[in-house]
Amino acid sequence: MTNIILAALPIIAALETKGIAAIAAAIAISCGAIGSTAAMGKATSSALEAGARQPEIISKLQTLLLIAIVFMESIGIYALVVAFLLIFTVG
Repeated sequence: MTNIILAALPIIAALETKGIAAIAAAIAISCGAIGSTAAMGKATSSALEAGARQPEIISKLQTLLLIAIVFMESIGIYALVVAFLLIFTVG
């Protein structure tokens, strides 16, 4: 593992500021997308399971799930904003 890092150091040192910003933007948007998608999947799965167990609470679950998904999606949007800021303000 150390050899890989040492071999990559000259390549990393040769990158310009714009290149590093592009890599950081890619990491930011991928982490935001993966995190929010996983959270939405887990929340939807749990809500469907709860609705199957108690069908009388489906209307309350739908409202709560919609609010939760909106907040989870905002994480992905914030990651997109950070990626745009990294791309367009650096360099």
